[in-house]
Amino acid sequence: MGNAMRRNIVNPFICNGYEGPLYFCDREKETEELCSTLKNGRNITLVSPRRMGKTGLIWHTFHHIRSTNRDVVCVYLDIFPTKNQSEFVRMLGEAIATEAFTKGMLLKKKAMELLAALRPVLGMDPMTGTPVVSLNVDATPSEANLRSIFGFLNKLQREVYVAIDEFQQVASYPEPGTEALLRSFMQFSQNVHFIFSGSRQHLMTEMFVSPQRPFYQSTELMHLSPLDEEAYYQFANIFFEKRQGGFDRQLFHDLYAAFDGYTWYIQTLLNRLYEHFRSVSKSEQLGTTLSAVVGSKSAYYESLMQFLTGNQFSLLRAIAKEERVVQPMGKKFVGKYRLPSNSSILAALKVLEEKELIYKQKDGYMVYDRFLNLWLKRL
Repeated sequence: MGNAMRRNIVNPFICNGYEGPLYFCDREKETEELCSTLKNGRNITLVSPRRMGKTGLIWHTFHHIRSTNRDVVCVYLDIFPTKNQSEFVRMLGEAIATEAFTKGMLLKKKAMELLAALRPVLGMDPMTGTPVVSLNVDATPSEANLRSIFGFLNKLQREVYVAIDEFQQVASYPEPGTEALLRSFMQFSQNVHFIFSGSRQHLMTEMFVSPQRPFYQSTELMHLSPLDEEAYYQFANIFFEKRQGGFDRQLFHDLYAAFDGYTWYIQTLLNRLYEHFRSVSKSEQLGTTLSAVVGSKSAYYESLMQFLTGNQFSLLRAIAKEERVVQPMGKKFVGKYRLPSNSSILAALKVLEEKELIYKQKDGYMVYDRFLNLWLKRL
């Protein structure tokens, strides 16, 4: 992640990564709860839809933990791309080893000795120049490799904090018993504390709340809500005011409401607005900026739609036009958009959920990507 002290931040509305507390909005209560929970030896599960700001909150929490204890080891990995145990173990081991290599010669030496069975290879990230460790874990069963990794962590004699993002991915691995295997190692690592983060809320909840699952009641559960609107407005307006401008309060409310407070979408618009305007005082500024953002994604969305059948595309577009659909097989909804039979709708609904193009909340089905939602409504 970037370091705000070493970089010249041209635009304060960060859309990717973490650039320090100056560019991070609010979340004071959540940060305090995460820090307190982890420092007191308890693990925590962080759940929210994507684009709500989970990753930024994790890095902000790590920043605060490091500010009080420079000897801690903080590790973050996003396992969404992994497809099996072997890929997970490799990513976990590489993330831990890379972090260890940044902590000085003593920890580097320990890492090389204790992870020798995994054949670590030290390289450099061509973009950042920071050390990057790659491991070879294919030759040994996952259980043995995990034993080496957790053995290394347990011998560090310092506090270790590991955040595993999109943790629900482990439930889809083809190998049976992955959750139980991980739990068996984690529960005996007294100096290692975990944040399990995920966006598929029903899967994450089941993994940690169901008595039939290995991680049952092993963590505290935190659901991340949208940023407080007033706090977000004050945060945004300050940066515009610093260059003798400002952001109209009502227009910010319109922007916040348009995306239900989802951080990433609002940040993306704020980033563009800051790029082009000193002050935001006219609705046309919002409109033209939003059109430019959605338009820039058209080629991607057009390609994405080619992977859908006619029924799937029709249902997706209908949900987008309605914003929220409580009864996708209701007579009124089906008739309005001339959708096929209920069985076809059910099949399309399942595929769209699996592809994470739509998701279900208490108030109905929605299109996951809010920019895609706007693009579909314009068709």
